[in-house]
Amino acid sequence: MTDNFSKDLSIIISLYNEEESLSELVAWITSVMQKEGYSYELIMVDDGSKDGSWNIIRKLSADNPNIRGISFRRNYGKSAALYEGFKAASGRVVVTMDADLQDSPEEIPEMYDMVVKQGYDIVSGWKQHRQDNKLTKNLPSKLYNATARWITGIKLHDMNCGLKAYKNEVVKNIEVYGEMHRYIPYLAKNAGFSRITEKPVHHQKRKYGKSKFGIERFVNGFLDLLSLWFLSKFGKKPMHFFGFTGLVTFFIGGIIAVWLIIEKLINQAHGLRFRPVTDQPLFYLALVALVVGIMLFLAGFICEMISRNSNERNHYNIRETL
Repeated sequence: MTDNFSKDLSIIISLYNEEESLSELVAWITSVMQKEGYSYELIMVDDGSKDGSWNIIRKLSADNPNIRGISFRRNYGKSAALYEGFKAASGRVVVTMDADLQDSPEEIPEMYDMVVKQGYDIVSGWKQHRQDNKLTKNLPSKLYNATARWITGIKLHDMNCGLKAYKNEVVKNIEVYGEMHRYIPYLAKNAGFSRITEKPVHHQKRKYGKSKFGIERFVNGFLDLLSLWFLSKFGKKPMHFFGFTGLVTFFIGGIIAVWLIIEKLINQAHGLRFRPVTDQPLFYLALVALVVGIMLFLAGFICEMISRNSNERNHYNIRETL
């Protein structure tokens, strides 16, 4: 461990109404940490639980100085919990895991070595043999991960796995918000941390309670993925998207309109039957394309003005300076 970090490990657990599992989970983590001889901190972020989770965390913290707690006044979501956990983390390696006992702390030592000794920026868990309902979890998860691999270019089988290990530098240089916790590897890649790999991990059946996530998370996750892709491609150059799309749409509409008018004039000049331009549906589609093209082009100008006035317009991640 270098002098830049006060601990070997920061383990962040975001939780919501998990009072039954907390004591067992902490005992399991503590056993692994003592066995491996790591210096560590356990940061438990209570995301506005309505049960007795926070009281249990307070008691566990009083008994173990390595345990820290953060309690939200209301439920903000997992991204908010991870954001606060990342901000508080001081370990050389930062590990995230869920509080439902489905993630095994026994996986942490190997993931730690992959970051420290092999130099990976992120090691993501891969639940090869999921212990969830195959219809409501497994099949949608496979489709979701296949789409994520295609869009992000990151070859992970289980991008949404809660068990991950990060270099401290990674979590300090990304901002997790909304429901973007599913795409932390993609956020890290866009920030310049490209050494990302995965490790098969043991996935256990849920012992207490039930999952807090429904099928709607896959729809929301896909929309979030599209938002991230767009921001990564055009966040600092919106005119390249809106301006180009607007120009193409405008010219297509203009060419169609001019062609219809010229065709009508040629037929009229030769005494042939012709159909009035305004009687043709294609003419109105051309007008729509012209208007949409102008609107997209103006949207590009407005987005460009907003981007140029953003505090983040010249924010770059610098590896080192000499």
